[in-house]
Amino acid sequence: MPHRTIDTIEQLERLYVAPKGTSLSKEIPKLNAHYRAFVEAAPFILLATSGPGGLDCSPKGDEPGFVKILDDRTVAIPDRPGNNRLDGLRNIVADPRVALLFIVPGVGETLRVNGRAVISDDPELLAMFAVNGKLPRTVTVVTIDAAYIHCPKAFIRSHLWNPEHFVERSRLPTLGQMAAAFSDGEVDAAKYDREAPARYATQLY
Repeated sequence: MPHRTIDTIEQLERLYVAPKGTSLSKEIPKLNAHYRAFVEAAPFILLATSGPGGLDCSPKGDEPGFVKILDDRTVAIPDRPGNNRLDGLRNIVADPRVALLFIVPGVGETLRVNGRAVISDDPELLAMFAVNGKLPRTVTVVTIDAAYIHCPKAFIRSHLWNPEHFVERSRLPTLGQMAAAFSDGEVDAAKYDREAPARYATQLY
């Protein structure tokens, strides 16, 4: 069934009230004291990138403050062990534009940061992110172009932090079940799930 589409900026803007007041003034080209507080408290971010191969939005998480503030225009993000697909890192090498979303558990506001990134393996920089003597393979250094705080409406509507709305994990397929389906049965789902806790314990860093 075909849908009516919006094809021009003019059409789009006619449907919305023009932003004003704090919707505009709260976007700044650096981290002020308030925005720094969100970066320092966030144990979880989303990192969005684009490149010739397409788009990527990857979760990144660690102890609060794992994103280091180098100065009011620069933050650094360690790349911890993952699946080694390198989708986001490949994109950054090809196109430095990135977007970050900082999320703090239990807090409705989120901080969005747009900027330009480079990938570094500088030994001094890596050493800043050592955990139990283990270093990240690389660090993503982001120069901030714009920082913007979002109001909590999305979290209020979604009830994201309300335990009464938490979903029982058993209602969704396990990683083992999905891996078995993607591999046409070559992966043993039960074995994959049974061994997962041990993998996480030894491969987080």
